[in-house]
Amino acid sequence: MLFQRLSTRLAVLYAGLFGAGLLLVFLCVFVAISQAAQRQVRTELTATGSVFDHVWALRTERLREGAQLLSRDFGFQQAVATGDETTIVSAMDNLRRRVGVDRAFVLDEAGRPIGAKMAPQDAQRLQAAFSASEQPSGVVMLDDQPYHVTSAPILSPDLLGWVAFGVRLDAEEMRELEQLSAIPLEAAVVHREPTHGWETDASLPRQDQAAVRRFITASLTGGRGSPETLDLSDGRSIALAKPLPSLDGRGQAALLLRYPLDRALAPFRPLFAVVAALSLTGVLVVGFGSLLLARGVTRPVTDLDEAARRLQRGEDAQVEATTDDELGRLAHSFNAMATTIRDRERRITHLALHDEETGLPNRLTLERVVDGLSDRPHGQVYVAALGVRRFDHLRGAIGYALAAQAVRTIGNRLAGLAPSSGVARIATDVLGFTIVAQGPDAAVDDARRLLTELEQPLRMGGGDAIDVSLDLGLAALDASVGAAATIELANVALDQARTGRRKVTFFDAEAYGDPAANLSLMSSLIRALETGGMELHYQPKVDLRARRVTGVEALARWRHPVRGMLSPDLFVPMAEETGHIRNLTEWALRRAIADQKALAGAGFPLDVAVNISGRTLGEPDFADFALAEAAEARGALVFEITETAVIENPELALAMLDRFAAAGIGISIDDFGTGLSSLAYLKRIRGQELKIDRSIVEGVTESQRDALIVRSTIDLAHSLGLKVTAEGVETEACFALLSAMGCDRAQGYLVGRPMPLHELLAYLGQTDAGLRSYA
Repeated sequence: MLFQRLSTRLAVLYAGLFGAGLLLVFLCVFVAISQAAQRQVRTELTATGSVFDHVWALRTERLREGAQLLSRDFGFQQAVATGDETTIVSAMDNLRRRVGVDRAFVLDEAGRPIGAKMAPQDAQRLQAAFSASEQPSGVVMLDDQPYHVTSAPILSPDLLGWVAFGVRLDAEEMRELEQLSAIPLEAAVVHREPTHGWETDASLPRQDQAAVRRFITASLTGGRGSPETLDLSDGRSIALAKPLPSLDGRGQAALLLRYPLDRALAPFRPLFAVVAALSLTGVLVVGFGSLLLARGVTRPVTDLDEAARRLQRGEDAQVEATTDDELGRLAHSFNAMATTIRDRERRITHLALHDEETGLPNRLTLERVVDGLSDRPHGQVYVAALGVRRFDHLRGAIGYALAAQAVRTIGNRLAGLAPSSGVARIATDVLGFTIVAQGPDAAVDDARRLLTELEQPLRMGGGDAIDVSLDLGLAALDASVGAAATIELANVALDQARTGRRKVTFFDAEAYGDPAANLSLMSSLIRALETGGMELHYQPKVDLRARRVTGVEALARWRHPVRGMLSPDLFVPMAEETGHIRNLTEWALRRAIADQKALAGAGFPLDVAVNISGRTLGEPDFADFALAEAAEARGALVFEITETAVIENPELALAMLDRFAAAGIGISIDDFGTGLSSLAYLKRIRGQELKIDRSIVEGVTESQRDALIVRSTIDLAHSLGLKVTAEGVETEACFALLSAMGCDRAQGYLVGRPMPLHELLAYLGQTDAGLRSYA
């Protein structure tokens, strides 16, 4: 949480940057001082190395002069020639003390040492080294100790042997060399035999000894040059490796000078401590100052953040601008933005709760009012839907603007009569409101009283009066259903009032049915078409002159897995309303053509009639589908249509029927005599058959009026070149009368009920004997 504050992050950032800068300065100072100290140490090491070279040369010369002086002494030569060992040792000891050497001996021509004990192999190596050089001098290992040995030959006049002086290169000798340096360095002589590694200082840690060996090897390999930096575990050290001449040529020797860098940096440690203390103090001071500065800088930002949070919660938010800098201008901009947002929210809220066209409250406002009354006891709150009758005609007559003004006037008048009713426009021509009453009868009385007042003529803009007629639907509020659903039920009640031509109507649930179940039924219809749940039954049509079956009508039957056999009067109109009639029609056409092939194969080439919905005739691409399927038919194919199907979209429907007729598909005009039969459309339809509806046919033997209508229809159809089929023939008397009137075909339960294909085949096998009895 601490580092989530901008002021803290800024303070930490500034202090961190300042600390990083100080650390960089400290590192630069440290590196500069370290490099200067290293340069000074290198200079001293180089100087000490030069001093050592000079001392080594002087010592070599001094040892050589002592050896030559003794070797040229006549008495000493006689002692060597006669093998007088006592005289030889006495002379060498005397000179050794005067010259200041650690070891003096004579090596005769046979390689035998005189005056010193040594291993035979060492004597042999020395003899070979003395023989190989005129002035032999160098480092050699004697008794596992490095010695600087110089020799001179003893000639009288032939070679009698060699006199040799040696100085042991031990710690005491190195201390004398260290005293010659201006800095307290450490010196050591290291030697490597062919069969052994470098012999280094045993006081060093093992890992440092290995590092020193590698360092000496690299230095000797690269020749004498500048000293290199050597990292040791006891601190960084500057080392110089100087190669020493080897007397016998078998091993290698070197002088190692090293100086720990810590000693060189020791005088600067107080300076480093002071710089570190000053840096830490500076970081603390800068951090504290940065925190104070950051808090001052971020306070306006914090105020803006808090104001933004209030604005997010929908509260009024303003920020005080105390400066004229960027933050001050930002505060002014925020205040202007907050004011704009507040005004915009008011406008959006008003638009969300009011109808834009009339300015009246909308459905959402009514839902809130209804929700506020949901705690009232059931049966006291009712939602009313008030509709303007024939509003489309009114709007066409006076225009959209005046029609909206009329709705607004009715709404304002209603709000004046019932101020607390929550009047709202819930549809183009529908106003919704609430009625609080003690029971449904009281609600109806209040509704009728309001209608009486609301149906008074409306005075529009020009002063002209407009008469309006209103209908009203009521639905009781049920808290378990909810406000939105109750408003929908009131709308349904309004539709029921208009359908029943009643001014005020309560919602009738039984007449409305179950929309969810109907929607589910349509989903099941699609599955039935895909899975075989839908069937086609065929009702025979008998030719009254030939006394035989010449055609059948295909009728859809649905055997629902749960609800059993469903009536076409239930699912066909529903399919037309939901748009599923196209799927049903295409399925029926395919199945009828397939069954017609089966009938023809069994020896019964019959005409097959399929019902075509008016909605399907309104789809131009259906004609392409139907003609493609009809090309596969094995006999005459007939499409049965109703007059209303043509009346709904006459131009498109008649053009489609002309295409069917041109392709040889028969057109049958179904349900003639019901509704409004238009002779104008009957004249334009290229039909071959007219079917008289059963509502007229069934009373032909009992009503002279019905008989006259049937006879006139038959004569009219024949005069137009149409054959006539009578539906609903159920008695022999009706069958005989229709035959006498000249009717062409009969269809009904007397001839045969609708039956599946296998029953139709059995029926056709025994029809002849049964039909001749009606002659």
